[in-house]
Amino acid sequence: MITLRDVTLRRGAKVVLERTSLTVHAGEKVGLVGRNGAGKSSLFSLLAGRLQADRGDVELPPRWRIGEVAQHMPETDDGATEFVLQGDEPLMRAQAALVDAERQADGHAMAEAHLALEEAGSFDSRARAQALLMGLGFLGSQLDQPVNSFSGGWRMRLQLARALMSPSDALLLDEPTNHLDLDALVWLESWLKRYAGTLVIISHDREFLDAITRVTLHVDQGSVTRYTGNYSAFEEARAERLSQAQVALERQKEKIAQLTRFIERFRAKASKAKQAQSRVKALDRMERLAPVLTESEFQFQFREPASLPNPMLAIRDLVCGYGSTPIVQHVNRTVLAGQRIGILGANGQGKSTLVKTIAGALPPLAGTLTQGKGLAIGYFAQQEMDLLHEDDTALQMFTRLARTLGVDAREQELRNFLGQFSFAGDMVHQRVGTLSGGERARLVLATIVWQKPNLLLLDEPTNHLDLNTREALSMALNEFEGTVMIVSHDRALLREVCDEFWLVTAGGVEALDVDLDDYQRWLLDVSRARARGTDPPARPGGEPAAPAPAPPAAGSRRDERKQQAQSRAQVANRTRPLRHELQQIDAKLEKLGAEKAEIEAALVAGSLAGPELAEAGRRLNYNAAETAMLEERWLELQGQIEALNAAAAG
Repeated sequence: MITLRDVTLRRGAKVVLERTSLTVHAGEKVGLVGRNGAGKSSLFSLLAGRLQADRGDVELPPRWRIGEVAQHMPETDDGATEFVLQGDEPLMRAQAALVDAERQADGHAMAEAHLALEEAGSFDSRARAQALLMGLGFLGSQLDQPVNSFSGGWRMRLQLARALMSPSDALLLDEPTNHLDLDALVWLESWLKRYAGTLVIISHDREFLDAITRVTLHVDQGSVTRYTGNYSAFEEARAERLSQAQVALERQKEKIAQLTRFIERFRAKASKAKQAQSRVKALDRMERLAPVLTESEFQFQFREPASLPNPMLAIRDLVCGYGSTPIVQHVNRTVLAGQRIGILGANGQGKSTLVKTIAGALPPLAGTLTQGKGLAIGYFAQQEMDLLHEDDTALQMFTRLARTLGVDAREQELRNFLGQFSFAGDMVHQRVGTLSGGERARLVLATIVWQKPNLLLLDEPTNHLDLNTREALSMALNEFEGTVMIVSHDRALLREVCDEFWLVTAGGVEALDVDLDDYQRWLLDVSRARARGTDPPARPGGEPAAPAPAPPAAGSRRDERKQQAQSRAQVANRTRPLRHELQQIDAKLEKLGAEKAEIEAALVAGSLAGPELAEAGRRLNYNAAETAMLEERWLELQGQIEALNAAAAG
């Protein structure tokens, strides 16, 4: 098992862990969670032996083999399969021993080498390596391509396959899903469930953690707290613990205040001096509870679009691709106001190509893409963060953006807006090149929100976002009045936001008449069929997995979703003035509440007399009447909104 005893770890001047003790038992599958910068990766480096504790002991079984994904990709012309095989160190040692024994014609050494090869599973090692590669999305034609021919994201998959190929007693995985599509993620999840060793994972994917882990370690404020259960169980347990800690803190505050009042009142009285002194000692002995510190919740909202054209897009016989090479063909779809569309499909099938074409970043190769009048697109691209200017600051970016859009915005207004995305104070002057991946992603989101789009095209928006920010994005998307189209491997986000799915596959686009669970089961069946070398199962919804794209079939469930999207758009337009009036009433009620509290405080203090007392009474009566009238109108408006929503739902 893994044991930390009274460990303190510093990185420069920062204390990452302070007097931390924990135990991870052999075979446990552990999720390591905490805000960005809390020290999760430093703890990984400590377990892997790359860092040494400044104090305390870190103990792992001496014969344990630790597996992890290498961060630096070597430049090599080795084929993909050979590169993955090199991750199996016992196999490589046995092969080298056999070559050496044959060179020396040492029969005894050759026999030992053959025995070592058998123990290392050399007979099926190549098949196992290729199964890993295909599970992670590589095609059969790519299995022997040179490593140097692959792009950065695919190289990271090669590194992951190499780590999985290596025999290990403990496996450390730091954000293994970042460069995976949903197909590969589902396969990896299934593989890790079967992994027999001890597994420690850093991930910001809630469903991934829930499916695999049974223990959660929470890194916060220099300490590590162990929780039994997956991420969802951890959230519930932590919320209960924080609630109990807050109650204990409030009780202690009351006790301290009581003791302090007694001491101050009776310290000078000879008859009470002994009792006062005993309370002074009790106060000194009391172990002060720290205030309950929770991770600051990040929240934001998309601004209300100026208009909601319906339909937003009409796509007819669209062909998307690069140069003269088509990637996605025969796209015939209509995008309505209020739709929530998840775009699914394996890497390389053309999801990003389709989104780029809709966004205008790529010209269509053929067909038509007709935009509704007043369409305003907000596009989050996978490479968007790489296009940010390293020497820019957030404030410079938004000053330039406001000028480009013809908006006369004062610096304080820009600062206030950036503050909503956690860019406060001097951080607005921090160079983009020094920002973390999560901070860059928030900055890109801020630029999209500022432009008030009515169609959001989001291509893997969560790759660099922590769980809190992902939750904030999900809430903001659900409240957004416009249309959302998402490419994402984050199933929690897809479930919470999308009400229909498009499948990009075999060069075409089809509507899926199934939910995400059905699609996930189909992906696992496809993976198993591929491993067995048999034909893939029929696609979800019963359509055959043909090599050529089939024309989209109009199904009753899909038509129903279209009607729901149209109804949602109509309801949004009809309820907008009602919701505006609700907001105005809420603001008035807040002012009336503050005024009432002020008057009542003055009455309790006894600072009013004569005419002032009479005036206060009149103001209270007026306040009560105005509040009652506004509350009645609030209920009436809320009832109208609920009735409109119910009618649309029915």
